[in-house]
Amino acid sequence: MSGEMTATAAGDSPTEPVAAGSVRDVTDATFEIAVLERSRTLPVVVDLWAPWCGPCRQLGPILERVIGATGGRVELVKVNVDENPEVSAAFKVQSIPAVYALANAQVVKYFIGAQGEPAVQGFVDSLLPTEEQSEVATLVAAGDEASLRRALEIEPGHEGAVVALAEVLVGSGDTEDALALLDRIPETAETRRVAALARTGDDALADAASRLDALLDQVKEDPDARQQFVDLLELLGPEDPRTAAYRKALTTRLF
Repeated sequence: MSGEMTATAAGDSPTEPVAAGSVRDVTDATFEIAVLERSRTLPVVVDLWAPWCGPCRQLGPILERVIGATGGRVELVKVNVDENPEVSAAFKVQSIPAVYALANAQVVKYFIGAQGEPAVQGFVDSLLPTEEQSEVATLVAAGDEASLRRALEIEPGHEGAVVALAEVLVGSGDTEDALALLDRIPETAETRRVAALARTGDDALADAASRLDALLDQVKEDPDARQQFVDLLELLGPEDPRTAAYRKALTTRLF
């Protein structure tokens, strides 16, 4: 299994990095952010399991122990296949346990079935970043403009650094530079969010409903109004109950 995966659900709520040694349960709704987007920053190992699966219960503690020992350089998430059919379908799961490692939203390694600790250790060791990659990760984690620019000098296409620097630039008012920077990488949920923020401003959500209502009559004929409308929906996010209603209203006006 290879190639960039696509999100299977519309969960775009932000997620915090997993603390070293801890494990996150991921669902169909949180898969895009917790796995796909997060894997653009560091390797994410997905453990596909079910409570009734004996080998899964044997493998789980081994994964937690070995990945926990990486000190946060690799993250582990667990997906209950019985409760999350969309993620299961994305991985084309036929038997469990099934373990997939993702980097930059692509499956880079996987194994099926229970494995002993030496095999799991070798699997995880192969995912650990090089010295240069570790330096970039440290700079991205620092999060200030100078560190992020240095990270991009080392790795110009690092998506996490691009998005983080773009957001810093938006905060300082350099919106044109932020948008130009985002154009260097493929579009993702995070690039859309930061680009929308650049175009609408920090206070866009303060009066989002009134702005959306005012734009609705203009979206069919005015491309700029349509872009503003879509940007506001990006900032509201899919979990805001207003988003679905306004998307439906937009579709009605356009078609």
